[in-house]
Amino acid sequence: MNMKKLEKYEEKCIECHACEDICAKTYFKSEDRGKSRIKINEALDEKGQKINVCNQCGECMEVCPELALTRDKRGVVRLDSSKCVECLMCVGFCPYLSMREHKDHLEPFKCIACGICPKECPTEAIEIVERV
Repeated sequence: MNMKKLEKYEEKCIECHACEDICAKTYFKSEDRGKSRIKINEALDEKGQKINVCNQCGECMEVCPELALTRDKRGVVRLDSSKCVECLMCVGFCPYLSMREHKDHLEPFKCIACGICPKECPTEAIEIVERV
């Protein structure tokens, strides 16, 4: 199965947050960067990442008690809102800290490799790639 994911080139990131801004605006119609599916860290996070984004590993699917997380035909892990009970187990379990939550939004959210943020990145620090 071919899988789409966001590839990151952390050495190119200038911490402009354009990717966070466009993501929050696109998915939540918000200026709040806390609602972005990608996170840019000014300093490396506890996992040593400057750019934190879902790598579509699928480990979150294993802990969802309602089977609300599944892979689509592009290999992207997606949340079925009709099955989600907002338990946030996936957020707590994500080994890469890439499953997000926000106080204004009941359901967890994550990158779905839509490709909107690479278009906004002035240094090409992120791109959508297809893996086999």
